[in-house]
Amino acid sequence: MDSLTHIALGACIGEAFFERKFGKKAMLWGALAQSIPDIDFMAAAWLDTAENLLAHRGFTHSILFAVLIIPLFAFAVDRIHKPEAFTYRKLLLFFSIEVLLHLLLDGFNNYGVGWLEPFNHTRFSFNSIYVADPFFSIWPGIAFAALLILNRYHARRRFWWKFGLILPFLYICYCSINKMIITKSVEKLVAAKNIPDKYAFTTPAPLQNWLWYVVSGDEKGFYTGYRSVFDNSDTMQWEYFPRNELLLSDQAPNKDVPLLKQFAHNFYTIEKVQDTILFNDLRFGQVVGWQEPRGRFAFHYILQPAADNTLVVQRGRFAGWSWKSFAVMWRKISKP
Repeated sequence: MDSLTHIALGACIGEAFFERKFGKKAMLWGALAQSIPDIDFMAAAWLDTAENLLAHRGFTHSILFAVLIIPLFAFAVDRIHKPEAFTYRKLLLFFSIEVLLHLLLDGFNNYGVGWLEPFNHTRFSFNSIYVADPFFSIWPGIAFAALLILNRYHARRRFWWKFGLILPFLYICYCSINKMIITKSVEKLVAAKNIPDKYAFTTPAPLQNWLWYVVSGDEKGFYTGYRSVFDNSDTMQWEYFPRNELLLSDQAPNKDVPLLKQFAHNFYTIEKVQDTILFNDLRFGQVVGWQEPRGRFAFHYILQPAADNTLVVQRGRFAGWSWKSFAVMWRKISKP
């Protein structure tokens, strides 16, 4: 999830856990605890881009990190707010909920989370909700604003923390149901077309949960497409992208390539654009791919040594967006 959503959720949980007993200090600590795993953004100061891709949502999103940081949070709050009427055990429970919820929620996105770091480098992802989905984030955001405005003893505070927690919970359950519907539908289509499915996944297209991006293939290449949860047809438009692994043999050895392959979980292609070699991570979809099925992949890493890849993940995430692209997305959703 995006950082603002974590902050809002953390504040709502703080209010729910302590209510008026701790005042708005509970919201502050909740927002901080819910955000602490994202401290890994600081690694960009000393790691190069390819290394930083693996550092993000790595150790600081692991169970081991949670086990270490939770008692430190509880100890700090216990010392800072010693006169308050709550126990160290309650603080441990509170911070466990906050930190572990962050790790769980990030697992619903397609980036992948290293829950078992540093002992196992597997990245876990449910691919059920887009990393910044306004239909998930709006509810805790509204509740957070209301709780900031209302005084500590206002009778409506309980309503607002429930509003900020129950609605996103129901929405993420709904997204999980959509995931099951899409996966079942796509599996039938892939089998009917004899499309390789050694490596396959489905994930929501940006900012919503009704149009889904689909990838299926093997070491030779991948088929991609977009499908609505409301589409009951037995056809789907596919685009094929060869992996082009041989293009790497024409290049001088590049230390970033093994890291990029590890990051991409086998969902990658190599592409030559004029004299430039690109590494495409297919998991992040294409730039307005529902409108331009042969469009550039949002994550493309330039393999030339002097290239600037600092903003590689965001490079094409929202490039080319317009009212027309929104309209095309809506038509894909409502009239598949």
